[in-house]
Amino acid sequence: MAFTEDEIAYLRSQPLARFATLSEDGEQPDVVPLAFEFDGTGFWVGGAGASVLVTRKFRNIRAGQRKVALVIDDLVSLDPFIARGVRIYGEAADPVERTGIVGPGIYARVTPTVSWSWNMAGEPAGETWYPSRRAVHGDT
Repeated sequence: MAFTEDEIAYLRSQPLARFATLSEDGEQPDVVPLAFEFDGTGFWVGGAGASVLVTRKFRNIRAGQRKVALVIDDLVSLDPFIARGVRIYGEAADPVERTGIVGPGIYARVTPTVSWSWNMAGEPAGETWYPSRRAVHGDT
């Protein structure tokens, strides 16, 4: 199962994600906000310059901690309360040189394995929280 057209439109409309990796020793999760790029099936994270290779996220990935998570969400309104978003679990590949969202630099591609989305229609919250849509991607 892949992302729906509504999910793809939403992912392409958002400039920021929260990106989580697991520490090199597997003991501590780390999460950072960052710009991301969605290529229609996967996600690219990274940045300009070689210094991106020494960031915690890339040290974790290069140490073999390939399981990562992204959350792309926004708060449309507080009154009425309207939230929407997509959470992705995936596998990160080794960083490569490419031109990405912030220009030439070092980027890692994240291949989604499972995703959850909620409220792509942008409706106000009701008496219960938004139901989520779960999708399994690829061979998982």
